[in-house]
Amino acid sequence: MSGSERVYLTRNGYNKLKKELDHLKKVERKETSQAIKEAREQGDLSENAEYDAAKEKQGRVESKIVQLEDKLSRAVIMDPKEFDDSEVRIGSKVKLKNLENNTEIEYTLVDVSEADFSVGKISINSPVGQGLLGYKKGEKVEIELPVNILRLEVLDITRE
Repeated sequence: MSGSERVYLTRNGYNKLKKELDHLKKVERKETSQAIKEAREQGDLSENAEYDAAKEKQGRVESKIVQLEDKLSRAVIMDPKEFDDSEVRIGSKVKLKNLENNTEIEYTLVDVSEADFSVGKISINSPVGQGLLGYKKGEKVEIELPVNILRLEVLDITRE
């Protein structure tokens, strides 16, 4: 599970993962242990559905803890002040114009762990995120998607 690739996060993204990890360790882990203890006290474990469910949950919690600890250990917190806005990179807030219908959209390019399309945060690993990397203000971009080709113009690049 452990990788060697860096994980680029905003300060907010890092704090969110840290908070989730703390909750898993301090709350979920204790609740799961208590549920296992109570199920054991019911007797025969071979036919104890509560015990099986609690052990399964414990496995998921511990797996998530390991995953988050690994991700946080590889995290590089991006400071927007340290980057220039000359081209689209991770952390860029990009204002785009769809050249097919002349609508304007804004995306912030983030690591997959921070991606949330509902608030305009797209992963740099997504087709659109990858397609935008390296482009500069005023340049036109063609991104091949499974169903069509997306034609965009980069109107502005800022940092959050």
